[in-house]
Formats: sequence, structure tokens, C-alpha cells
Amino acid sequence: MHGIIRPQPVYEPHEKPGAMASFAISLRAWAKRNRAFLLIVIVPTLVTAAYYYLVAADQYQSEAHFVVRTADSSPGLSSGFGQFLGMTPGISQTRSDALSVNDYLDSQDAVLNLNRRVNIIDRFRRPEADIATRLQSANPTPEALLKYYRKQVSVHFDSDSGITKLQVRTFRPADSYAIIKQLMLMGEQRVNLLNQRSLTDTLSSAGRQLADAETALAAFQVRMTSFRQQRGDIDPEGSGRAQIGLVSTLSIALTQARAQLASMQGIISPSSPQYVATAARVRALSAQVAGQSGKLVVGGDAIAANLGNYEDLKVRQEFAAKRYEAAAANLEKARDQASKQQLYIVRVVEPNLPVKSQFPERGRIVLTVFFSLLITYAIGWLVMAGVKEHSL
Repeated sequence: MHGIIRPQPVYEPHEKPGAMASFAISLRAWAKRNRAFLLIVIVPTLVTAAYYYLVAADQYQSEAHFVVRTADSSPGLSSGFGQFLGMTPGISQTRSDALSVNDYLDSQDAVLNLNRRVNIIDRFRRPEADIATRLQSANPTPEALLKYYRKQVSVHFDSDSGITKLQVRTFRPADSYAIIKQLMLMGEQRVNLLNQRSLTDTLSSAGRQLADAETALAAFQVRMTSFRQQRGDIDPEGSGRAQIGLVSTLSIALTQARAQLASMQGIISPSSPQYVATAARVRALSAQVAGQSGKLVVGGDAIAANLGNYEDLKVRQEFAAKRYEAAAANLEKARDQASKQQLYIVRVVEPNLPVKSQFPERGRIVLTVFFSLLITYAIGWLVMAGVKEHSL
């Protein structure tokens, strides 16, 4: 019994059950040994690939480029280094204007306005959109709609070139094109609104200054007329000069009469008619000089006091007139500057109607997930190997 040799089974060339079984056994053994690798790297990568290649909906992107400029913009250095050196004073203002438009296009106000125009809620909930990337609610809150809008719409400003890049991504080419066209139109309307506000504010301020200056000038003219009527003198300056001239003439005549009278003393008898007449003339001239001089400085109606009040009013009137002239010139200057500082949008690249789906980038996403998990697994393996080595 023990010496009997049993023949081994012989398989035909086309039968290989042993090889298949061996491969299956080897595969199971490899999977058992590398169970962590499969669970951490392979399975998540396969799930990601299955989602993006079998479930994720195609998305179409439309793109446009534009620049915000002013009427008096002049070419110059636009690089950050040029701005640092301060060699382009108009760049910062243009940059601020462009950012104001970009901020509006990325705001909740723009989203609500856009929804009223093209109903972006329905466009973000197309039937072909997958459940993970579509807008979830048919009646979202403004905050939820804005959050989803910012995922699908990108507004990027290049500080070096001053160009704003606008990108819109939806599930249909026509939807992307319609939304980006409306956004460009809304940007231009916002620029026009900024222009109107700037023009209104500038001219309104300059107009108020001119009106105030005109009111002040008119008030001083009324006071000047009232002063002349009260004093009964249309030209107090002329009257003052005439009075001074009269006093001066009388003073000269008095001086001459006194000199003549002094020359008669000792020569002609004081009782002679010639001496008496000269003395009477001296007394009369002295009285006239005293009276006319008193009109210049004595009393509330003195010419000096009236002339001082008149000159004060005249100085104030001249100042008001110069203020009015300056305000009128400032209004004209404001109009000229407002016309030069008008903003406008230059379309560098017109919105395009997409033809081929560019998103999601399936291959890049799957490879990114795979290599990220692979690196994570490798780091974990090295850590565990080091722990085991130190524990031995």
C-alpha cells in the first residue's frame, strides 16, 4: 500500500485553473497586506473619479476683460514699481474707480439686480446640473444666493495692467453668455451712475458757494445804498475830499489875511478902515476854518466818522465782490474738471459664447486627489515605521 505511486493529474494546455487560482490568491494576499493603502488612497480616488466622470455635470465658462478709465487718463507706468515711486499720480484714482465697479459686481445688490433681469436662480438650477454643484434651494435667501454666485462668478482685478477679468460659469453655454452680458451692462450703468453722482455733487457744492457769495454781495450793496440814503450823500469819499479842500483853501486865505494884518501893525493905525477891514476878514476866516474843520471831525455826523463807516462798507463790498468772482470761476472750473474726470469702461475682450465644457477639470482633480492621498499615506507609513523601530 505504501509503495504505490499515484499518477499526478495532467491538465490540457487550454486549462489553467491553477494559474487563475494562484493569481486570485496572490491578489487577495496583496490586498490584505495593503489594506490601509487601498482604504486611504485607492478607494477615495476611485470614488472621486466615479463622481466626476459619471455624476458631475459639465459647466461652461464665459469670459470678458474690461478697463475703467477717465477722460483725462494719460499713459504712463502702470507697474507696481512705478506706483511705488509715485510717477503715475492718475493710476491710483483709476485703480480706485475700477475697484469700486468690481466691488459692485461682487455685491449682493448686483446679485439681486441680476436675478431680476435674467433669473439666475433658474439658470443655476438647470435639470442637467448635478445635485452637488447646483443651487440647492429654489427660493434661497439673499445671503445663500450671494454665496453660490461667488462660486460661479469671478471678478479679478490685475493691479499691474489695470484690467479686470470677469468669468461666469453655468451649466449651459447660453446661460453663461447671458449672465456675463448683463454683468458688463450693469458695470457700465454703475459707472454712469458714479459719473452722475460726481457731477451732481461737484456742481452742487460749487453752486452753493456761488449762491452764498452772490447773497453776501447783494446784502452789502443794499447796506451801501441805505447808508447813502441816510447820509444824503451819494459819494462820501468825494464829499470828504471836497470838505478837506475847502478847509485847506480857507486855511490858506486865513494865513494870508493874518500875515497882511501883522504887516499893518505899527504902520497903520488900528482905527483906520483898512486895518479894521483886515482884522474883520481874519476873524471871519478863522470862524469859517473852525466851522468847516468841525464838520470833518466833531459830532455824530462828522465827515470823518461817515467816511470811516463808508470805507468799511466799501471794503466789505469789494471783498464780497472778489468772493463772488472766485466762486463763479470755481464753478466753471468744477464743470471743466467734472467733464474731464468722467469714467467709462473700455471692453478689452468681449464676452464669448462657450462651445466646449472646460469644467470640472476631471483629470486634474482626480490626479490631485490621488497624489495628495498618496503623500498622506507615505507620511503616515514613515511615521508608523519609525514608531515600530523605536519600540523594538
